[in-house]
Amino acid sequence: MNWGIIVKSLGHKDMRKRILAVLGILLVFRVMAHIPVPLADPQTLKQVLQNLFTSSSTPQLLSFINILSGGALANFSIMIAGLGPYINASIIMQLLTKAIPKLEALRKEGEYGQRKINQYTRILTFPLAILQSVGAIYLVRQTAEQIGGIGDITANSSLMQWVLMVGALTGGSMLLMWLGELITERSIGNGISLVITVGIVSGLPSQVAAVYQTAFSKTSTWTIFGHKEHLSAKGAVDGLLILVAVLIVTWLVVKLNEAARRITINYAKRVQGNRTYGGVTTVLPVKLISAGVVPIIFAVAFLSVPSFVGQLLAGAHSANLQHIGADLTKWFATPSATTFSTNGADAYIYPATYFLLVFVFTFFYTSVTFNSKEIAENLQKQGGFIEGVRSGIQTEKHLSKIVNRLTLFGALALGLLALGPIVAQIFLPNENIAIGGTSVLILVSVSLETLRAVESRALMVTYDQYAQPDFFHEMEENDVNSAKKRRFSLMPFKKSAKNGKKK
Repeated sequence: MNWGIIVKSLGHKDMRKRILAVLGILLVFRVMAHIPVPLADPQTLKQVLQNLFTSSSTPQLLSFINILSGGALANFSIMIAGLGPYINASIIMQLLTKAIPKLEALRKEGEYGQRKINQYTRILTFPLAILQSVGAIYLVRQTAEQIGGIGDITANSSLMQWVLMVGALTGGSMLLMWLGELITERSIGNGISLVITVGIVSGLPSQVAAVYQTAFSKTSTWTIFGHKEHLSAKGAVDGLLILVAVLIVTWLVVKLNEAARRITINYAKRVQGNRTYGGVTTVLPVKLISAGVVPIIFAVAFLSVPSFVGQLLAGAHSANLQHIGADLTKWFATPSATTFSTNGADAYIYPATYFLLVFVFTFFYTSVTFNSKEIAENLQKQGGFIEGVRSGIQTEKHLSKIVNRLTLFGALALGLLALGPIVAQIFLPNENIAIGGTSVLILVSVSLETLRAVESRALMVTYDQYAQPDFFHEMEENDVNSAKKRRFSLMPFKKSAKNGKKK
């Protein structure tokens, strides 16, 4: 990473305008994350939020949604749905592109086809935003009744109030999608990823404050260098363990995110007329974790279904259905120190299922995003080949073998990262840790991607000295010497201390 070029580019007006525009859009998002959903009783809303997110038994789905929405769920903001509908629509369109031949043909049409697919994704986002808005309200209401210990927060809401709430959440989600695309147009990273990252970062101060309050509690007093300090020994040790764990996990995530197998691709020489093409060597990078955090999103969504079904069956009239509902609720309850100490072996069903789902979805989504057959066909058409491997089917098998081996290790690593907060709850039962390996993976990957985009833009901006007059102008013979002087005056030559000659 060339920080000198990035700093130098800040002196250009265009670069400053782009960065300030992105920061302004992100500020708008943070302001909107604190606009509450129109509800009849704000005092009841405050009580619900306090009881819900201070509890150690808060469902992981709610904590995950709250992180991705930038705390909008904790504030019961109009941004509750967040970018979830758009992400789901993008995933659905990727799957449909592989299943429907017309969409696959449209994707191969280049920029025009990609624009059409993006338009279809935006259209699909709207109905998904409506469904997710209704589901979010029902999910918060049901969880608040069980954990918050209060009644129905929407009991006095009329049909028009429901329409207003759903419309506000849907509009917030669509507006957030538009803000993300505006950021992408500024060429300073991916807008959708940046919005999610800012949402995660906004939750870091509250997490740090919680650990600080635990360490510097007033339960015990220590004398340090003659000064009395309120310091809890157990809280300080827990805080130190969390800090060390965060550093280790961040280092591991950086290594896993950057890990890739680089396959050497050779291109045969081709002669067309008087020109020779090819004869070069390039590299095809295959990432260790090609699927990103999508498998974890899938796994969390699937794990919320058994618990929800169990809650519905618990109120059934049949005793057998009630028994099944109680078992589902017990098996798929959010893991905590209490559940591990009271439920015995049943408490490990949720973590084991979570790990298995992440493992399976990693293979599934990698097969969708990395098409070995298509890559092998494109290499064959362009005259490219892997040394020692025949073009066509043999290249496809070779790429599939490499990807499967990489995905095996990547799926194991991703599953362990997903289990990070659950393991932390076992060793630190008094800490409500919502940010784990998943959030660190998002932060690291998006930060590196954004820095690369900023550096690329900075390189483009700092090359503007070549646009000086007469730099590429075809000169007359008598203007050669003067033009050379103007050109070489732009170059950063240094003089030698011994002979005074230019280097």
